[in-house]
Amino acid sequence: MTITARLPMPFGWYCIGYSDELAPEEVRIVRYFNREMVLFRTESGDLGLVKPICPHLGAHLGHGGTVVGESIRCPFHHWAYDTEGRVTDVPYATALPPKASKGPCLGTWPVQERSGVIWAWYHPENSPPSFEPEDHPEIGHADWVPTDRYEWEFRGHPQEIAENGVDVAHFKYVHNMDAVPEGETLYDGYVRSSRISGPRRFIGPDGQEQVIESRVEVRQVGAGQKVTRFSGLVDTLLLVLVTPIDEERVHLRFAFTHKHYEEGSFEHRACQESIQSVIGQRGVAGDIPIWEHKEHVRTPMLCDGDGPIMRFRRYFAQFYVNGPYGDQPRQ
Repeated sequence: MTITARLPMPFGWYCIGYSDELAPEEVRIVRYFNREMVLFRTESGDLGLVKPICPHLGAHLGHGGTVVGESIRCPFHHWAYDTEGRVTDVPYATALPPKASKGPCLGTWPVQERSGVIWAWYHPENSPPSFEPEDHPEIGHADWVPTDRYEWEFRGHPQEIAENGVDVAHFKYVHNMDAVPEGETLYDGYVRSSRISGPRRFIGPDGQEQVIESRVEVRQVGAGQKVTRFSGLVDTLLLVLVTPIDEERVHLRFAFTHKHYEEGSFEHRACQESIQSVIGQRGVAGDIPIWEHKEHVRTPMLCDGDGPIMRFRRYFAQFYVNGPYGDQPRQ
C-alpha cells in the first residue's frame, strides 16, 4: 500500500474573490496557484487578470498601477495595457514598439464573473479553458437574500476537501451525525451530481412533531466549485469555493443564501441554525483540523462502509494533466 503521494494542483476554474469586492477602476494583487497576479476592473466594469511585471522596464503593476478607461497603467512610465495584454498607450512615444504593435505583450489569464464570483482559470501548462463555471440563479435573485459568507485558509488540497462529501463514514465520527447516504449519483464529464430525498422529522413552532419531504442536491463542477441545495422546511443554497494558494495551502469560501423569510420567523431561525451547524463542529470546523494534518493515501485500505471514494477519485483524476500521480495518459 502506498501510504502518501503528493497531489499537484488540479486545473480548472477557481474563485479569486467576489464581484462586489472589486470596484470599477480598482487594482488588486492576488496570490493563488503559487503565483502573484494583478486583478483590475476597467471603468466600464470588465475584468483583467495579468502578470504583475510591466514588460517595458519591470515595474510592478500592482504597486501604484492605476486604471485609465479600459486599461491598466504602469506607475513607472505610464505604459497602458488592456484586459487582453495589448499596449494601448505609451504617452511619450510617437510610435509603438514593433513587438507591441503585433499583439498582446503582457501575460494574462482567463477570468470571468458568474453568480457574484470572480473566476480565474488555472492550468499548469496554460492551456485554455476546457469547460465553464456555472451560474446559480438563486444568487442575486430578488426572492433570495444576499450571500452570507465565511472563509478559511489552511493546509489542504481541493481533492481532499471535495472527497469529504463521499466519505460517508466520517459524518458519525467527526461530526457526531448519522451517516449520510450518497443517494442517486451521476458522473457526467466534469460534473458530479447527487440527490438525496426522503421524509424528515422536526419539531414545529407549535412544539409538535411534523414530517416533511426534504431533498438535498449536490453539484460538483470541476475542482473548485460545488453547490448544495436544500429544500423542504426551507430553501437554502450553499456555494463551496476552494482555491489553491500553492501546493500546500487552500483558501476555502462558503457562501450561503436562502429565500426571504420574515426576520424572527421559525423558517428564518431554521436557516440561521443550519448555517451555524455547517460552519461549526458538525460541519467544516470539524473537518479543517483533519485536512490540515492528513496526508493523501494513494491506495487506501478501504472497507465496505467507506463510501464510493475510489469512484470519486476516478472522476477527479480528469483535472490533472497526467492524472493525480503523474503516471497516467495525458488528458
